[in-house]
Amino acid sequence: MRPSASDEPPYVARVEKIEADHRNDVKVRVRWYYRPEEAVGGRRQFHGAKELFLSDHYDVQSAHTIEGKCTVHTFKDYTKLEDVGAEDYFYRFEYTAATGGFTPDGVAVYCKCEMPYNPDDLMVQCEGCKDWFHPSCIAMTIEDAKKLDRFLCADCSPDDHANRSLNDFPVSASIETKVSPACLPLVVPCTGKVASACERDGEPKRRKR
Repeated sequence: MRPSASDEPPYVARVEKIEADHRNDVKVRVRWYYRPEEAVGGRRQFHGAKELFLSDHYDVQSAHTIEGKCTVHTFKDYTKLEDVGAEDYFYRFEYTAATGGFTPDGVAVYCKCEMPYNPDDLMVQCEGCKDWFHPSCIAMTIEDAKKLDRFLCADCSPDDHANRSLNDFPVSASIETKVSPACLPLVVPCTGKVASACERDGEPKRRKR
């Protein structure tokens, strides 16, 4: 939907209902998606470039503010896309706009840095513990990571370097399903890290919650 300023990205909303008023003007009831930047706390390292939050914020807007159609995938479906287009987005959290709360309120984390998975980042999987690692966190370049044939992390390898040979490990399309629950190092609560949404001005306008 058309943003309030020309230099802003378009608003993204789910159309819940379409109806005409007594003057036959077409209105749409929408449920807003929020970008990480639109929440207190802002964008964090693990947020993907195309990530949105499905909020509980509803509005009624003129149908004329609709600029086009996009697809907001579930996180799992998004990671399976072979090509991500300009109209492809994803969400993994539902967001309570008034309080800044998230559902679910925690996500699995990976690597030595213990960060949630960002689908934009390349990661490599240890054949021993099955955890995933960012190349930069294991003193490896992305170019070397793309040549990996097999990989053992420092905890699983008797020799941190001798047992590593290199081959192609692209960003996994199913990274979450390849890590069993027993291998997840911990869960990071999200509540409090990204809080209440900001008010938007102009047409269409998101009324303050």
